Amino acid sequence: MAEELTPATPEETEEPIKQRKNGLYREVSDELAENMKSGWADTELTGLAPIAQAEHTAARRAALSARFPGERLVIPAGNLKTRSNDTEYSFRASTEYAYLTGDQTQDGVLVLEPTAGGHRATIYLLPRSNRENGEFWLDGQGELWVGRRHSLAEAEQLLGIPAKDVRELPAALQEATGPVRNVRGHDAAIEAALTDKVTAERDEELRVYLSEARLVKDAFEIAELQKACDSTARGFEDVVKVLDKAEATSERYIEGTFFLRARVEGNDIGYGSICAAGPHATTLHWVRNDGAVRSGELLLLDAGVETTELYTADVTRTLPINGRFNEIQRRIYDAVYEAQEAGIAAVKPGADYRDFHDAAQRVLAEKLVEWGLLGDLDVEKVLELGLQRRWTLHGTGHMLGMDVHDCAAARTASYVDATLEPGMCLTVEPGLYFQADDLTVPEEYRGIGVRIEDDILVTEDGNRNLSASLPRQADEVEAWMARLKG
Repeated sequence: MAEELTPATPEETEEPIKQRKNGLYREVSDELAENMKSGWADTELTGLAPIAQAEHTAARRAALSARFPGERLVIPAGNLKTRSNDTEYSFRASTEYAYLTGDQTQDGVLVLEPTAGGHRATIYLLPRSNRENGEFWLDGQGELWVGRRHSLAEAEQLLGIPAKDVRELPAALQEATGPVRNVRGHDAAIEAALTDKVTAERDEELRVYLSEARLVKDAFEIAELQKACDSTARGFEDVVKVLDKAEATSERYIEGTFFLRARVEGNDIGYGSICAAGPHATTLHWVRNDGAVRSGELLLLDAGVETTELYTADVTRTLPINGRFNEIQRRIYDAVYEAQEAGIAAVKPGADYRDFHDAAQRVLAEKLVEWGLLGDLDVEKVLELGLQRRWTLHGTGHMLGMDVHDCAAARTASYVDATLEPGMCLTVEPGLYFQADDLTVPEEYRGIGVRIEDDILVTEDGNRNLSASLPRQADEVEAWMARLKG
């Protein structure tokens, strides 16, 4: 980290030239300040090609415009968030903003201003740091500290949207007249400027629309999801190759190994990786990843690479740490595999969204009855009462896209009660989880958790498994692991 600075006193902050980083100041001489103004090359970029998805983001904005004619629409990217003291979390633009612009910079705001023929889109961004007044090196968010950002002219070339200085936007919004909608929860300054102009109900309608707009993916999005799945598959291969090192350390070695692939080939992980070895696999969202990795037990790895364009995979494999399933592990694994096969087969255009969940749950209920875990009840009664859920616990899948649980603000009628359409992408991820302290199951079942998850695209004639390059059937998993361990 760079040199720490001395906190300013009230008297010191009155002095004309101070260097500021995260609220800390120090004096700089007039001579240094003058020296820093000159001797810099012109780095303005020209002839930039539009970003790959510019055509798609334009179409998304046009659809949004048609939905809310005559209304000003405000969609912020969000701001930096403090992690601790003077350090921030890595910035990730709001999904709504990135979906409509393709931009990922902090503090950005997209505004659609109503016109006679629809809307005029403007993207408000931080311009290049001012070198004449020293902002670029005196301010903690200046480009000397955090890196060069695009000029407004460069942003216009890349995004295909007229760009203005975002520092002027709050005042402009305060003066604006007419109906306004804002995506809340991302930018406090924008919300403050709109306090008397918006309502929670109207803003929620905008959020819901933008969530439902992502239910059907366009060609760019499908390609990004495939890219995410391909990188994720390579990340899983990386993990298998280092399981011996994980055994010598902990689940953290698995987490770090997958994270390396995500950062090299994408933007980040799409969500906190679940690297659950042994009985930790029965905890659905085990993200502590600080447990032991032991030969003879299973590893439930639920992880996904997020691409540089912010589309994430969500894949789970349950792997025998020593490369071979034992008899009980295979019995449970095969049951989950059979349930997933039934669930995937139910994903097709025209099917109800709930069909794949029901198909997978039926198979799992049949297995639990077959194993004698539900007394003398038949499968129909078990499903009627939901008794299988003691061990299946969660739903069988969810929509996938820029968020791992994509389209979460969509209405029930448009999502879980809807009909599947080509272009929808969802996970199919049944599981069985036998807790270590569950006295209702045989002792040899306790502490075993199995989940298998793939990312399934609805196509015109059925579906396509975007993560199919990773084996699922037990014999294939063992052979795959043997090859990788070599």
